[in-house]
Amino acid sequence: MREVMTKSMARNIFYGGSLFFILIFLALSAHSHRYIVTTSTNEATLTDSVRLGKHVWEKHACINCHTLLGEGAYFAPELVNVMDRWGVEDAEEGYETLRNWMEAMPTGIEGRRQMPSFDLTEEEYRGLADFLLWSQTIDAQDWPPNEAG
Repeated sequence: MREVMTKSMARNIFYGGSLFFILIFLALSAHSHRYIVTTSTNEATLTDSVRLGKHVWEKHACINCHTLLGEGAYFAPELVNVMDRWGVEDAEEGYETLRNWMEAMPTGIEGRRQMPSFDLTEEEYRGLADFLLWSQTIDAQDWPPNEAG
C-alpha cells in the first residue's frame, strides 16, 4: 500500500528543507566573513600611504583597464604582483620604478593601447606604489594565477 503525501507533510518538508539550507547559508557566510577579516586581509600593515594609494587607484579608475586580484578589466596587465615581477624589494624602489614606468608610457600613438597621463604628485606616486606593494601581501590563495618573473 502506497502512502499519499498530504499537504501538511509537503509543507513540513518544504519548511524543514528551507530552514536547513538557510542555516547552511548563514554558517558559510559567517565562515567566509571570519576568513576575510582575520586571515586574508593584511589589515595590520595598512598605512595612510596605502590608503592614499587605494584612493588614487579609485579616483583614476585604474580598474577600468587593469585587474587587481583578478577583478577589473583585462585591457592592461594584472597588477597584484607587479612589484614582484619588476623585482622591487622596498617602498622607495617601488616608488621610483612605478613613477619612471608611468612617466615613460608613450602617448599620442594612434591605434596603440596607451596609459593615460594622470599628473600624479610625488605623494600620490608613493601611495600608489605602497598600495600595490601592500596588495601583494593579501592571501588570495594563489589567485590570480600570475607568476612573478
